[in-house]
Amino acid sequence: MKDRYANLRRIRTQDPERDYLEIYQTMVRREFPWDSKLGLNLAFNRSFSLPRVAALHVATGELLRHTRKRVDDTGLLMYEMLLHGFDHPRGRESVRRINQIHHRYDIADEDYRYVLGCLVVVPIRWLGRYGWRAPCCHERAAAYHYYRQLGRRMGIDDIPGSYDEFAAWFDAYDAAQLRFSPQAARIEQATRALLRGRLPRPLAPVGDALVTAMYDDRLRAATGLTAAPVAVRVGLHVGLRLRAGLLRWAARPRRQPLFADGIRTPTYPDGYRISDLGPAGQ
Repeated sequence: MKDRYANLRRIRTQDPERDYLEIYQTMVRREFPWDSKLGLNLAFNRSFSLPRVAALHVATGELLRHTRKRVDDTGLLMYEMLLHGFDHPRGRESVRRINQIHHRYDIADEDYRYVLGCLVVVPIRWLGRYGWRAPCCHERAAAYHYYRQLGRRMGIDDIPGSYDEFAAWFDAYDAAQLRFSPQAARIEQATRALLRGRLPRPLAPVGDALVTAMYDDRLRAATGLTAAPVAVRVGLHVGLRLRAGLLRWAARPRRQPLFADGIRTPTYPDGYRISDLGPAGQ
């Protein structure tokens, strides 16, 4: 079998501050494609549950009325930047579009920082628990530097100075601010179908319980959910750990990177323009 750790060895020779894009691309597109996409879904679900962010989404109505399109648009903008980098024309256009969408709203600086922290911390912690291997220090640092660059281009101030500092800030803000709101409960109900869609089809009958089992106690409380049955929580944990072991010892390294043939979404089966992503008229 081809060397399972070849990408990791290469990553360890790179500089996370300089080579953050290549390292992060390797993580998401080759080493952990399914887990990275799920981790980013969980990150956005958590950010949507912050009371002020949830209230804004309910007020605009976009995430409730056009859930699939709103989530697809967000994913496309994120993956355009990942595929091309921030200095590529498509990367620059994606950042510009993100800023156009958000500039009309009065969003607190610390809430922007929290959303950025979700993108940095939540997927890395998911990989640490359920990836076929844990992310190394270079990968954690590269993820931090990637999103730090995005934050700078969005005008987000006072971004903590390292992954560990950001994780500590995120945990403190999460503990202080993530609490129940009826708006967060509405947003979670609207978006959970998309997380269910990440699950293998044979698990569809218990999909709702499995999604709830992916949330920690604080996120469940913020969205008004009770804990999933013990059997579901244990089954999810054991199943994901078994999957990680099979990927580590029996799977081949990915031959084609994620999105090698372009990004496909249900909303845009025939393609899309970056300028059309997001709410109409913005």
